[in-house]
Amino acid sequence: MQAPRKYQTDFFAAGIVPRRLVEALAELQRRCGVRVYFSGGTIRDWLMGRMPLDLDVTVRRGAVLCCRELIDILGAGTFVSLGTESEEAARVVWGRLQIDISAFRKGAQTIEEELALRDFTINAMAMAYGDTRIIDPLDGRKDLDKGLLRCCPEAFQHDPLRMLRGYRFQAERGFALTRECVAAIAQQHRSIKQSAAERICYELERIMMCSAAADAVRDMAETGLLWAIVPELYEGVGVEQPGYHHKDVFHHSLLALDQLEQVIQRPQWFFGASAEVVVDYLADATRVKNLRWAALFHDLGKPATCSSGTINQAKVTFYNHDQVGRQLFLELAGRLRMSRRQAESVGKFIELHMYPFHLSNVRRTDALSRKALLKICKKAEDDLAGLFVLAMADSLAGQGELKPVDMEEQLAALFDEIQDVRQKHVEPVLHGERLVSGHDLIERFKLCPGPLFKEILGELEVARVEERVTTREQALVWVEKYLEQK
Repeated sequence: MQAPRKYQTDFFAAGIVPRRLVEALAELQRRCGVRVYFSGGTIRDWLMGRMPLDLDVTVRRGAVLCCRELIDILGAGTFVSLGTESEEAARVVWGRLQIDISAFRKGAQTIEEELALRDFTINAMAMAYGDTRIIDPLDGRKDLDKGLLRCCPEAFQHDPLRMLRGYRFQAERGFALTRECVAAIAQQHRSIKQSAAERICYELERIMMCSAAADAVRDMAETGLLWAIVPELYEGVGVEQPGYHHKDVFHHSLLALDQLEQVIQRPQWFFGASAEVVVDYLADATRVKNLRWAALFHDLGKPATCSSGTINQAKVTFYNHDQVGRQLFLELAGRLRMSRRQAESVGKFIELHMYPFHLSNVRRTDALSRKALLKICKKAEDDLAGLFVLAMADSLAGQGELKPVDMEEQLAALFDEIQDVRQKHVEPVLHGERLVSGHDLIERFKLCPGPLFKEILGELEVARVEERVTTREQALVWVEKYLEQK
């Protein structure tokens, strides 16, 4: 981590606080009779040379009243309650700026006492309104200069979620947790279960948005925090794998997450003629985040489906681990209160992650049918490129004796072939004009709506992709013959 830029002597001259808000805060102090302090992330980011995305403000008492008064003074703004039973806090949304105002916690009488109740020393600094001096009772600026994340006294007892937040700061900003901080997490990791699932999921989501997610997850496993949050992953520790793999299930999954980052950063290194399709797909941050989730959990179903056998004789199998893994992930996602849409998206990757390998194995000896390529296109839909990014990472993470030496090249060639067939033959059928509709099946062939409709229209799609049917007249004849054979 780079040393922070030398901070300006005048916080307000830095342009962090708009002039209108500066005047409003002066009036706020007069009206409410409280001292206003800028604190936490606002001071930390300013010292690092970053423009804070919002303002953290601390007052001794009356945070809610201060928010409402500030809206009145500004003549605009939206009030948002942030408080809990033990902490009084609220937010003012004013244009694009968020001003979070919190009161002193747990009976603190001074700003120094209040700062000592924070999570990490780099967030335990403040500056009084109108004063250029930094209040830094725990030497947070020194830790910031060194890129260290040191926990405040009893930080994790006050809020166990702070342990997870520490790894989020590590992933997002490159901070290194001190040995004392790591030891405290290892000792208290089980208390994370006291935190609300929504808060845990939020921190995990932030970690999965980062390129350094694999390092954070690895370090969380070493302290036991990861197992306390997702014990399902621990089931993969020690589950050995034959064939393509050289690591147990968990460490392979962790390595897949690590290798995924290499593919994300340099897709052109791994994909051929269709590399630009992958680049376009990875331009979406939400897709990339979901891929990281999928990489870490893609083999979640292996421990439950592991057969008895001998590793040396390559008889250990994990039949249907993709299907089982999807279901296990959906249950885990529900426990974490992950959105259903996101859970289904990640679950689809888990369910389909073996598909590219199956097709590659067939392709080594036989030409792939357009029917097989249509099937993967329909299953993966808009996530076809993402599925192959995941497969590439999965392949790179497996270096077992039985793995084909050109596995990655075969995956790239397969993706190129699928893209070619998809563009020329699949897309015109799936998104072009229908030759036969459900109405035709009812009116012309006197069929009742039901499962047979889907079967007929699906098989007709195959016939069109294979160019055995190209016109409406041919399609109607094809349906008639199909029904005769049925």
